Amino acid sequence: MATPSIDTILLDKTLAPELQQIAQKVQQGERISEAEGLLLFEKGELAYVGALANYIREQKHGNRTYFNRNFHLEPTNVCLYTCTFCSYSRLIKKRGEGWEYTMEDMLDIIKKYDDEPVTEVHIVGGVLPQYDLKFYTELFQNIRAHRPDLHIKALTPVEYHYIFKKGKVSYEEGMRLMKEAGLNSMPGGGAEIFHPEIRDQIAGGKCSGEEWLRIHEIWHELGMRSNATMLYGHIEEFKHRIHHMEELRKLQDKTGGFQTFIPLKFRNKHNQMSHVPESTTVEDLRNYAISRIYLDNFEHIKAYWPMIGRTTAQLSLTFGVDDIDGTIDDTTKIYTMAGSEEQTPALSTEQLVKLIRSVGRQAIERDTLYNVVTDFEGHVFEDDKKFRGYTALPVLN
Repeated sequence: MATPSIDTILLDKTLAPELQQIAQKVQQGERISEAEGLLLFEKGELAYVGALANYIREQKHGNRTYFNRNFHLEPTNVCLYTCTFCSYSRLIKKRGEGWEYTMEDMLDIIKKYDDEPVTEVHIVGGVLPQYDLKFYTELFQNIRAHRPDLHIKALTPVEYHYIFKKGKVSYEEGMRLMKEAGLNSMPGGGAEIFHPEIRDQIAGGKCSGEEWLRIHEIWHELGMRSNATMLYGHIEEFKHRIHHMEELRKLQDKTGGFQTFIPLKFRNKHNQMSHVPESTTVEDLRNYAISRIYLDNFEHIKAYWPMIGRTTAQLSLTFGVDDIDGTIDDTTKIYTMAGSEEQTPALSTEQLVKLIRSVGRQAIERDTLYNVVTDFEGHVFEDDKKFRGYTALPVLN
């Protein structure tokens, strides 16, 4: 789906003056304000925000679209916390319905990929007492000893907050111990919505927005990198999304440690918020675009394709997104249990490359820190003549 050029937007005499001014700021590389960000959500039509976001995306990355070869390790789906949006976890009283891997179980999963060219293991799951400071430092050490080249991207501030509190160590000491054990970077999960009036309703009891931000700040101060997310499309209002992104933008100004922002679509299957309708594809694309416009100091915007589906992920590449995550060579359950578009969320490298190519973008395999592993420009696969791709894109109303 093509978006108009920014030049076309700037020449549109029917556009409201305040939207024209935002377009001019984007073209000139100037930061938009919180009020202007809110205006984009309230009045910015899809084609308009798409044009601005695509301009920024192509200024930063051209046609390049990134992915990596990764797999997920989910230690448990049993959790102490009760988040109303969560379809994944099982409460302690229902722990028989879930799984709780031992150290040996987890290392066996790691070893399954010994002969695979994966570059990253993504570790995240529920919060339980046995997965404490000692357990995770030993896990990271064991993974590092077994496969030194594998990048460990693991745990969110929700988990770290609990682990450090239970272990009676400060955030500073705890994150230092994790780095020494072999942790390479942090994923962006657990952010949900920072504003307390929403966070308390959907994720009460977990670390606060301020604590989430502080743990990432400490990690950045150690010279390390992390990602950031936002759970959107539930009971929050546009003002809460802008507040969330503003907090991230301020911390990024301070530390420069965030690599990627990943908007996460709320899915309403099998959770306490099943009565809340999901956002439309149009709203998903608007949210990606406005995220790209607002977070001017974030290098990358990622669409997590197993959550939104391959087709919407392709569409997002014209609305500010330059990364679609990875091969995810594992049956990750967090989103399939919530009703994601993809019930078997794994794609081969070849499938991902062709998915990206079929919408005119250039596929780049990266490592976790965005170093280029393989540029697939001009690469010919054996079955290219037979390939038809995922080109049947929907007409958006």
